[in-house]
Amino acid sequence: MSVLLAVDGSESSAHAVAHLIADLGRWRERPAVHLLHVHPPIPVGRAGEFIGHDSLERYYREESLAQLAEAERLLAAAGVPYVRHIHVGSPAELIVRVAGELGCDRIVLGNGGRGALADAVLGSVAHRVLRLASCPVLLVK
Repeated sequence: MSVLLAVDGSESSAHAVAHLIADLGRWRERPAVHLLHVHPPIPVGRAGEFIGHDSLERYYREESLAQLAEAERLLAAAGVPYVRHIHVGSPAELIVRVAGELGCDRIVLGNGGRGALADAVLGSVAHRVLRLASCPVLLVK
Protein backbone atom coordinates (compact mmCIF):
# COMPACT_ATOMS: atom_id res chain seq x y z
CA MET A 1 0.00 0.00 0.00
CA SER A 2 1.39 3.42 -0.92
CA VAL A 3 0.24 7.02 -1.03
CA LEU A 4 1.50 9.89 -3.14
CA LEU A 5 1.36 13.11 -1.12
CA ALA A 6 1.72 16.02 -3.54
CA VAL A 7 2.55 19.39 -1.98
CA ASP A 8 3.18 22.90 -3.23
CA GLY A 9 4.06 24.71 -0.01
CA SER A 10 0.58 26.22 0.37
CA GLU A 11 -1.63 26.22 3.45
CA SER A 12 -3.91 23.64 1.83
CA SER A 13 -0.87 21.40 1.30
CA ALA A 14 -0.06 21.63 5.01
CA HIS A 15 -3.67 20.64 5.74
CA ALA A 16 -3.31 17.66 3.38
CA VAL A 17 -0.17 16.54 5.22
CA ALA A 18 -1.87 16.92 8.61
CA HIS A 19 -4.92 15.00 7.37
CA LEU A 20 -2.78 12.15 6.06
CA ILE A 21 -0.89 11.93 9.36
CA ALA A 22 -4.15 11.85 11.34
CA ASP A 23 -5.65 9.30 8.94
CA LEU A 24 -2.74 6.83 9.12
CA GLY A 25 -4.11 5.28 12.31
CA ARG A 26 -7.19 4.10 10.41
CA TRP A 27 -5.23 2.05 7.89
CA ARG A 28 -4.84 -1.66 8.51
CA GLU A 29 -1.22 -1.43 7.46
CA ARG A 30 0.74 1.81 7.30
CA PRO A 31 1.25 2.81 3.68
CA ALA A 32 4.53 3.91 2.18
CA VAL A 33 4.40 7.69 1.78
CA HIS A 34 5.86 9.30 -1.33
CA LEU A 35 6.21 13.07 -0.90
CA LEU A 36 6.21 14.92 -4.21
CA HIS A 37 6.79 18.49 -5.33
CA VAL A 38 6.50 19.40 -9.00
CA HIS A 39 8.05 22.71 -10.03
CA PRO A 40 6.53 24.19 -13.19
CA PRO A 41 9.23 24.85 -15.78
CA ILE A 42 10.47 28.40 -16.13
CA PRO A 43 10.22 29.68 -19.70
CA VAL A 44 13.85 30.71 -20.17
CA GLY A 45 13.76 31.29 -23.92
CA ARG A 46 17.01 32.80 -25.13
CA ALA A 47 18.16 33.36 -21.54
CA GLY A 48 18.92 29.64 -21.57
CA GLU A 49 22.00 30.48 -23.61
CA PHE A 50 23.38 32.40 -20.62
CA ILE A 51 22.03 30.34 -17.73
CA GLY A 52 23.84 27.08 -17.26
CA HIS A 53 21.87 23.84 -17.01
CA ASP A 54 23.45 23.16 -13.60
CA SER A 55 22.34 26.57 -12.31
CA LEU A 56 18.78 25.97 -13.44
CA GLU A 57 18.71 22.48 -11.91
CA ARG A 58 20.09 23.88 -8.64
CA TYR A 59 17.38 26.57 -8.68
CA TYR A 60 14.61 23.99 -9.20
CA ARG A 61 16.00 21.81 -6.41
CA GLU A 62 16.35 24.68 -3.92
CA GLU A 63 12.86 26.00 -4.67
CA SER A 64 11.34 22.52 -4.40
CA LEU A 65 13.11 21.83 -1.10
CA ALA A 66 11.72 25.11 0.25
CA GLN A 67 8.20 24.08 -0.79
CA LEU A 68 8.67 20.64 0.80
CA ALA A 69 10.10 21.93 4.10
CA GLU A 70 6.85 22.25 6.06
CA ALA A 71 5.54 18.88 4.87
CA GLU A 72 8.84 17.22 5.77
CA ARG A 73 8.80 18.87 9.20
CA LEU A 74 5.25 17.65 9.90
CA LEU A 75 5.96 14.11 8.71
CA ALA A 76 9.20 13.89 10.71
CA ALA A 77 7.52 15.23 13.86
CA ALA A 78 4.84 12.53 13.52
CA GLY A 79 7.45 9.82 12.93
CA VAL A 80 6.14 9.09 9.44
CA PRO A 81 8.83 7.82 7.07
CA TYR A 82 8.64 9.07 3.50
CA VAL A 83 10.50 9.14 0.23
CA ARG A 84 11.04 12.58 -1.34
CA HIS A 85 10.47 13.10 -5.07
CA ILE A 86 11.19 16.31 -6.98
CA HIS A 87 10.17 16.82 -10.61
CA VAL A 88 9.98 19.70 -13.06
CA GLY A 89 7.07 19.92 -15.48
CA SER A 90 3.31 20.20 -15.63
CA PRO A 91 2.14 19.56 -12.04
CA ALA A 92 -1.14 17.70 -12.65
CA GLU A 93 0.26 15.45 -15.35
CA LEU A 94 3.39 14.64 -13.36
CA ILE A 95 1.46 13.95 -10.15
CA VAL A 96 -0.64 11.38 -11.99
CA ARG A 97 2.33 9.93 -13.88
CA VAL A 98 4.50 9.57 -10.77
CA ALA A 99 1.62 7.97 -8.85
CA GLY A 100 1.25 5.44 -11.66
CA GLU A 101 4.97 4.75 -11.93
CA LEU A 102 5.22 4.18 -8.17
CA GLY A 103 2.06 2.06 -8.10
CA CYS A 104 0.40 4.35 -5.56
CA ASP A 105 -3.02 3.35 -4.29
CA ARG A 106 -4.08 6.92 -3.51
CA ILE A 107 -3.11 10.51 -4.24
CA VAL A 108 -3.50 13.09 -1.47
CA LEU A 109 -3.19 16.82 -2.15
CA GLY A 110 -4.50 20.18 -1.05
CA ASN A 111 -7.30 21.83 -2.95
CA GLY A 112 -5.91 25.09 -4.25
CA GLY A 113 -2.51 26.60 -3.68
CA ARG A 114 -2.56 29.42 -6.24
CA GLY A 115 -5.80 31.24 -5.50
CA ALA A 116 -9.15 31.61 -7.21
CA LEU A 117 -8.07 33.95 -10.01
CA ALA A 118 -5.15 31.78 -11.09
CA ASP A 119 -7.36 28.69 -10.94
CA ALA A 120 -9.98 30.38 -13.11
CA VAL A 121 -7.41 31.37 -15.71
CA LEU A 122 -5.02 28.41 -15.62
CA GLY A 123 -7.25 25.63 -14.33
CA SER A 124 -6.90 23.93 -10.99
CA VAL A 125 -4.13 21.36 -10.61
CA ALA A 126 -6.36 19.47 -8.17
CA HIS A 127 -9.22 19.26 -10.65
CA ARG A 128 -6.90 18.11 -13.45
CA VAL A 129 -5.52 15.40 -11.15
CA LEU A 130 -9.09 14.29 -10.41
CA ARG A 131 -9.80 13.98 -14.13
CA LEU A 132 -6.54 12.24 -15.06
CA ALA A 133 -5.90 9.89 -12.13
CA SER A 134 -6.75 6.21 -12.31
CA CYS A 135 -6.48 5.76 -8.52
CA PRO A 136 -8.56 7.43 -5.78
CA VAL A 137 -7.71 11.09 -5.10
CA LEU A 138 -8.25 12.79 -1.74
CA LEU A 139 -8.49 16.60 -1.91
CA VAL A 140 -8.06 18.37 1.42
CA LYS A 141 -9.23 21.94 2.04
